[in-house]
Amino acid sequence: MPSKIHDLETSLQGLTDGATVAVAGFGLSGNPEALIAAVLAAGVRHLTLVSNNAGSMGLNLATWLQAGIVDRFVGSYVGNNAELQRAIDDGSVDVQLVPQGTFVERLRAAGAGLAGFYTPTGVGTVVAEGKEVRTFEGRRFLLERALPVDFALIRVAAADPFGNARFRRTSRNFSDAMAMAAAVTVLEAEHVVPLGHFDPDDVHLPGAFVQRVVEVTEHADVIEKRTVR
Repeated sequence: MPSKIHDLETSLQGLTDGATVAVAGFGLSGNPEALIAAVLAAGVRHLTLVSNNAGSMGLNLATWLQAGIVDRFVGSYVGNNAELQRAIDDGSVDVQLVPQGTFVERLRAAGAGLAGFYTPTGVGTVVAEGKEVRTFEGRRFLLERALPVDFALIRVAAADPFGNARFRRTSRNFSDAMAMAAAVTVLEAEHVVPLGHFDPDDVHLPGAFVQRVVEVTEHADVIEKRTVR
């Protein structure tokens, strides 16, 4: 069985200007920090970023906005991301806000080979603008299109050389759906373990959805809001 282990540089082979890149994580939690930096170092531009949010506190994905390499953002949260708010205000980034459940389902649909799906979420709001609306059993639904991506960059707690992986608790969030939706999925693994390390029932993400694995053992893991008693 061929190994999927790569270094940071070769893990991004094929990533070009204009690509659509999905990045897992929530805020600064569970970010593939090294892969995010490697994309910036690669010099690609005009990206479409698909992520729940686009970084925070000037860190991680916010560095892509600061560098001006993102033309379009598809996600579900702006929050306290000053860089994204400025991009919205000055029109430098086309921002498409998507309800969070719809966001995940659009990715899942792409991975399942579906063109789209109908959902009641967003009916009668700005989310419905320009979309087909149909009535099923007296209730209105929007047609939402699948969201395929070129690359998915995903942080995992551990992966084997084939790409079978486990996540650390809630850092799993959007990762499964992104991996399925991507033409190329790259894992940033905190640890690479030998083949056979995982019991098959303990695998969160099967290696069939993974093309490349990079081992990165150290992360900043910045805490956005520290709460103490």
